Amino acid sequence: MSKVLVTGVAGFIGMHTAKRLLDEGYKVVGLDSLNTYYSVDLKLARLRELKVNTGLIQYAKVLNGYKGFEFVQVDLSDKLEMGELFKAHPFDYIIHLAAQPGVRYSIDNPYAYVDANINGFLNILENAAKYNIKHLVYASSSSVYGLNSKVPFEESDSTDQPVSFYAASKKANEAMAHSYACVHQLPVTGLRFFTVYGPYGRPDMAIHKFTKRILSGDEIDVYNHGDLSRDFTYVDDIVEGVTKILEEEPITNIPYSIYNIGRGKPIPLMDFIHAIEKSTNTKAKLNLLPMQPGDVKTTWASTSKLSNVINYKPSTELQFGIDQYVDWFKRYFNK
Repeated sequence: MSKVLVTGVAGFIGMHTAKRLLDEGYKVVGLDSLNTYYSVDLKLARLRELKVNTGLIQYAKVLNGYKGFEFVQVDLSDKLEMGELFKAHPFDYIIHLAAQPGVRYSIDNPYAYVDANINGFLNILENAAKYNIKHLVYASSSSVYGLNSKVPFEESDSTDQPVSFYAASKKANEAMAHSYACVHQLPVTGLRFFTVYGPYGRPDMAIHKFTKRILSGDEIDVYNHGDLSRDFTYVDDIVEGVTKILEEEPITNIPYSIYNIGRGKPIPLMDFIHAIEKSTNTKAKLNLLPMQPGDVKTTWASTSKLSNVINYKPSTELQFGIDQYVDWFKRYFNK
């Protein structure tokens, strides 16, 4: 039975990914630092979905949960602790999802992105190479496309014009991963995620802010006067792609691949808002604002490259996904 390290396991995509792997019979070690970028309570709630007794976390850094699951509280940027983790576990695969997220937060707190996204990823690469990991799958981001105006975004498009430091850190990850694939023949695949949403999503994401304020009767901030579109992708569709690509190791001379992973269908922001209105049965109050610094007007994934490898076909319709999120939101926040 293969053993997988999932980093960022108390994160939104990390929890859903770990759960899918466990359901499919993998052994999973989940790593997270439980930092305070947003509510630790939400992170603990995700861990409880993995059957971890979170009341013990303050006393122990290693806890068991779901059958075949072990949680480890470690900071990715801690070189010594990461080395000890890899000594203790003969991992077959790594799914590296841990990162400091957020386009806007990176404007004011760039050093957090160096610690987590650069130094932390270096520790993953070093240990993956040292311990001959069969395949490292890591999270990149659609933000690497930056000022690219051609749509849909294709993996061959230029990514040399990031518009935020978060995007720059993800572009750096891609270059770092490619270098390790070249030097160490480490099989590595990067996935450029496009706007992921669903139950247990982060509170800094638009769907959370919109749902919270619509239900409270407060105005929602709508940038570029609503003239934005995003390739909104439901989390189950993302997890399907992540888990399917895990055992599809790159077979080129340089064992490195990069793929877009998204719905492949941009949705106007106002349609997204209308879907939340329908699900909450509440009319939104709009505060129309100009474009924010570091933002882009449209994201749209070309997913044909990934589809050719794993027959990737995301199928979740927007209204269904929004309904699932709003139902979870009401239960979690007692709305």
